[in-house]
Amino acid sequence: MTGTESAVLEIDLGTIAANWRALSALHAHGPVAGVVKADAYGLGAARVAPALLAAGCRHFFVAHVGEALAIRSLLPGAMLAVLNGLVPGSEGLYRTHAITPVLGTLDAIAAWRESGGGEAILHVDTGMNRLGLDARDIAALRERLAGITLRYVMTHLVSSEEPGDPINALQRDRFAAVRAAFPGVPASFANSSGIFLGADFASDLARPGAALYGINPTPGGGPNPMRNVATLRGRVLQVREIAAGEGVGYNATWHAARPSRIATVGVGYADGFLRSLSNRGHGFFDGRPVPLVGRVSMDLTTFDVTDFPAITPGAAIELLGPNMPPDALAALAGTNGYEILTSLGARYARVYQG
Repeated sequence: MTGTESAVLEIDLGTIAANWRALSALHAHGPVAGVVKADAYGLGAARVAPALLAAGCRHFFVAHVGEALAIRSLLPGAMLAVLNGLVPGSEGLYRTHAITPVLGTLDAIAAWRESGGGEAILHVDTGMNRLGLDARDIAALRERLAGITLRYVMTHLVSSEEPGDPINALQRDRFAAVRAAFPGVPASFANSSGIFLGADFASDLARPGAALYGINPTPGGGPNPMRNVATLRGRVLQVREIAAGEGVGYNATWHAARPSRIATVGVGYADGFLRSLSNRGHGFFDGRPVPLVGRVSMDLTTFDVTDFPAITPGAAIELLGPNMPPDALAALAGTNGYEILTSLGARYARVYQG
């Protein structure tokens, strides 16, 4: 670490691009999109999306139209689609900026048609029960698509990270029936984990998100096939010596069992380092785990560095990275890697590599 920052978040754009290429090689049936919603899962869509474009990606998805507007100029010639669909009255924004709406209700289809129609993606629900047209909607759909050019028909997998879950086969069969009702319309099916379910889940366009950013798409299947892309290091602000029996942090939820050295790092839950890690997480220094002790507070976290004489003020402790990937930190926090990455705060000094 250099300078006066309390923490540095290093993001490897080259590795994100390499992950995309690896997924593209697995999904030979059709191209692979880049899902860059939630600011590219917390890593910075304005930097990630152009890196994916340079790697060859030509299809991008975000959640909200505001996210699309923020990066539209960075993706010349690429498809940029909004998963959450149309906000009433926003149809003109989509056309002006060549943004593709994902239409998942009959009302949205009517609004798009009445505002002039054009290209859109049709979202059908096959089991998620969140967004998308249900079976009754699809039955009533045919006459409502006049003036709309369907670029893709898509659905979203419920449990693709669990290959043995029977809902995967159920969704496959339901989606096959839907696709048969729209002959000639390309389909988009697999998410990150779906790409690893095999040929039955291939389609004309896959839509990985989490796997691009190093989250394991096959959590029950052995080592993570994706590479880590983000490393967060927190600076030690102060080291103090305390006696056996003394407490650390709010409400003194941890007490020293021996004379101890406590390092305070300038990262807390306001930075997305979750409070649920209190007394159960750890960082890394020189490849060795450093116990997190006491409660994670808004701006600060404390570590027991008694066995690490080299940790002094100014040293850096790895909080996320090769030794502590998102999935491992998530397991300690009682959440998933998605929340770990998308919670990363704005106060870090961000360094982009590759």
